[in-house]
Amino acid sequence: MNQKQKTVLIRILLSAACMVLFSMLQTEGYVRFGLFMIPYLIIGYDILKKAGKGIRNRQVFDENFLMALATAGAILLGEYTEGVAVMLFYQIGELFQSYAVGKSRKNISELMDIRPDYANAERGGSIVRVDPDEVETGSVIVVRPGEKIPIDGIVIEGSASLNTSALTGESLPVEAVKGSEVISGCINMTGTLRIRTTREFGESTVSKILDLVENASSKKSRSEQFISRFARYYTPAVCYGALALAVLPPLVSLLFLGGEPQWGAWVYRALTFLVISCPCALVISIPLSFFAGIGGAGKAGVLVKGSNYLEALSKTTYVVFDKTGTMTQGTFQVSGIYHPQMAEETLLEYAALAEVDSSHPISKSLREAYGKEIDRSRVCNVEEIGGNGVTARVDGKEVAAGSEKLMKRLGISYQECSQAGTVVHLAVDGSYAGYILISDRIKPHAKEAVLQLKQIGIKNLVMLTGDRRLAAEQTADELGINAVYSELLPADKVTKVEELLRRKGKQNTLAFVGDGINDAPVLSRADIGIAMGALGSDAAIEAADVVLMDDDPLKIAKAIKISRKCLRIVYENIYVAIGIKFLCLMLGALGIANMWLAIFADVGVMVLAVLNAVRALFVKHITSRNLNE
Repeated sequence: MNQKQKTVLIRILLSAACMVLFSMLQTEGYVRFGLFMIPYLIIGYDILKKAGKGIRNRQVFDENFLMALATAGAILLGEYTEGVAVMLFYQIGELFQSYAVGKSRKNISELMDIRPDYANAERGGSIVRVDPDEVETGSVIVVRPGEKIPIDGIVIEGSASLNTSALTGESLPVEAVKGSEVISGCINMTGTLRIRTTREFGESTVSKILDLVENASSKKSRSEQFISRFARYYTPAVCYGALALAVLPPLVSLLFLGGEPQWGAWVYRALTFLVISCPCALVISIPLSFFAGIGGAGKAGVLVKGSNYLEALSKTTYVVFDKTGTMTQGTFQVSGIYHPQMAEETLLEYAALAEVDSSHPISKSLREAYGKEIDRSRVCNVEEIGGNGVTARVDGKEVAAGSEKLMKRLGISYQECSQAGTVVHLAVDGSYAGYILISDRIKPHAKEAVLQLKQIGIKNLVMLTGDRRLAAEQTADELGINAVYSELLPADKVTKVEELLRRKGKQNTLAFVGDGINDAPVLSRADIGIAMGALGSDAAIEAADVVLMDDDPLKIAKAIKISRKCLRIVYENIYVAIGIKFLCLMLGALGIANMWLAIFADVGVMVLAVLNAVRALFVKHITSRNLNE
């Protein structure tokens, strides 16, 4: 509890004590009025102040105005206890709401704790503590046990266990050794590491995560937008309704029925009507539910960029996967060289040199298989042809390395491959030179991830890949995905996703899961783009709406479960709050409900809604083994 909350609590206790004490005293008239104004002003001065500011700024119709009008009216009618009680319980509800928001923010701030305060930079043979923003790319930093890794980089010396729970939600440590890529935000638990930075702080993983979290609240869901519009029209309507209730029945009784107008009774009903009508439960609990849901997902290693995406994720009926790096490890290995028209070592050398500038995992595997330091001076005129491969001039010879499409494009006859895997065909000076077969491995949890998606009711599972048909179908069969489209260029993937978007219902959502630069257009085109955050490309993360921080496909089902739980809580709050409100409004208009029932209809429902909203924070029980909730 912060200082502001403690102050409000003291005001509540003091006001309650005064109200009980003065209720027991046998006083009347101005003395009783003066006594009850003490607890009233203690507990309600800030509400009255806000209501006054709203009137002055011509923004009259809000919950502060309703509370001020209703309580002031009750006191003028001589209902001192009830007037103070309404303000008292309203502040109790606000305290609950403030505490709940604080708890949600605390969970978010735990994620924010990944922000490093400093970096130990090596400068002039000594270690200097500097601001992370001052560290340039390529600098060497030292991270000691207990410190956070401030900037992404590669370990050049030392080994250590890293705590990645703030990023991924997983408690198991990750081992870092010489040559390991490490990301900012992890905590060094054991040994000292020397790291050569690969990015500036502003472009590092931790900065991107913090930016995503900080901007998430600005993207409102349809439910939040509905509640905002609802409150905008609802509050003036009930104010005019209360005015009509206070004036019309007495006038009808006086002018047409010849009875007593009973102004006091009808004004009391109108004031009760006002208290009941306050939309606090909806206005507070719905945004809080989404805020808590985003916070809970963040703790689980799933970053959702806004409540609108959280809402859309809950309606997912189609999940479309990229293959390489998403459902497979993306760690390719050369498994064979076939039909070589030259020495195998020479063929592999040409392939590695031609792919020298590519960041594709297949290119990396070729360079690793070559195993020697690459002399870039031997290579020139490198041209990457999207979805086909590369052409380059190596040692004065024209080398083409890529798929069957590249060979067809160049008009070169090639050998068909009957084995599963990725094939890199080579041509030198326009003549076919053979092909290299490269194999990828399925991620450990990929098969289980597909099974879990089926268990939660998602039957439309599709895989899109630029890989060969045979390799794609083999991977899809192993994973349990029955729809697969292979040999696709990046533009073809977009076309296929657009086709699937037309096929699904308007109320349903299509989610695309990818990791590479070539997936960025598809991630943007899908209803929901889900990117692999740990090893995925920056372009994919920027284009995505949801980021999985540990690249684990199991998190896809978990993210959907979290979103569904959040939306279930939102709808519970909407139905309960509106249902109780309208029931009590009718009872108030008929004179059955008194001010105490009005207090329950306003504050009681708000407290219940807020407590229900906080449930969205707790996602630990939504595990990979518990998806049938």
